[in-house]
Amino acid sequence: MNSLIIFSLLIALMLTGMPISIALGLTVLSFLFTMTSVPIESVALKLFTGIEKFEIMAIPFFILAGNFLTHGGVARRMINFATSMVGHWHGGLALAGVMACALFAAVSGSSPATVVAIGSIIMPAMVRQGYPKGFGAGVITTSGALGILIPPSIVMVMYSVSTNTSVGQLFMAGVIPGLLLAFFLGLTTWFLARKHNYPRMKKATWAERLVAFRKSAWGLLLIVIVMGGIYSGMFTPTEAAAVSAVYAFIVAVFVYKDMSLKQVPKVLIDSAAMSAMLLYIITNAVLFSFLMTSENIPQAMAAWILDSGFGMISFLLVVNILLLLAGNVMEPSSIVLIMAPILFPVAMKLGIDPVHFGIIMVVNMEVGMCHPPVGLNLYVATGIAKMGITELTVAVLPWLMTMIGFLMLITYVPIISTWLPRLIYN
Repeated sequence: MNSLIIFSLLIALMLTGMPISIALGLTVLSFLFTMTSVPIESVALKLFTGIEKFEIMAIPFFILAGNFLTHGGVARRMINFATSMVGHWHGGLALAGVMACALFAAVSGSSPATVVAIGSIIMPAMVRQGYPKGFGAGVITTSGALGILIPPSIVMVMYSVSTNTSVGQLFMAGVIPGLLLAFFLGLTTWFLARKHNYPRMKKATWAERLVAFRKSAWGLLLIVIVMGGIYSGMFTPTEAAAVSAVYAFIVAVFVYKDMSLKQVPKVLIDSAAMSAMLLYIITNAVLFSFLMTSENIPQAMAAWILDSGFGMISFLLVVNILLLLAGNVMEPSSIVLIMAPILFPVAMKLGIDPVHFGIIMVVNMEVGMCHPPVGLNLYVATGIAKMGITELTVAVLPWLMTMIGFLMLITYVPIISTWLPRLIYN
């Protein structure tokens, strides 16, 4: 009964158009002060202790690094390198877009940042080459979603905070699924380009490829620094985030010189605003999680599912449907912070690997970012492509179907997610 009241209140507040963070906070406070005798001091204490986790510090640093890279010419050089490698295939420029998104995802940790950085450069170039606008927008909208699957990933950090799962293991678990999804999106792109006979580019020589690689090497080196540093034990994921922010600043301002020192304060302010928004959501989500636990809702849900005879296969199917539906009304950070504490205990009771479950949640978030009404990538791409949301929704369908098929593969073949972390951490 209590769970029904809590979720009804949360949905009612969200339907008023209230931001998800405020709706969460108001739901918790309204329920605690009217239906329970929890002292107000414990609520205030939980607000502060909830974000006292060292891992949370990684979020502002990865956002800052992503913003430096977005404005600092790294994306353009990555596109040039990707184009030199795959530009001569069917749909070469579009394939270069997929490859560039995968590379940029490995340094930014954010899907919207990947769409902006790669899309704003490659989509106008595709239109100039004769590609339909919808094709280019579809490619970049969905490939940009790789930003939260290929490590480092802000959404993975949030899952780690919600469930106490190792960030390092999650990052490692995202490598193979991320590369596999990039391959499938590239395959879909190539198939459509071949079918419609879209333009191909002149094949680059190995000398030209080497030059393009050399120019993009400073950006690509960040992947080696972050991932190599974490897995060699030189620094934690949070320290890696701080290192990546400093490195991105040096590359953007002093190496590539595409950003002047005058632009740095604006990047810092934009990053601080985005970080504050995410931290406010986390704070209220921690409070919501505290309410769920104090009312024994996750435990009751786990008991009900087990008593109902749900097995691992049917539970994961229900989880996917639930998360895809949630993706219609909420953005990824909120979904992970609300759903993970509820679903995670049930998954553990059914013997599902916590890292595998995290990757399932992240892939669901990717799909949610590419369909309306709340798909962040869609809204970012509409601004770049100057297309209506309905037109763009139709344009992304072939890649969206590919992503849903990939979600099923990841859900029921756990070794794709768990093989690499087990190899490194065992």
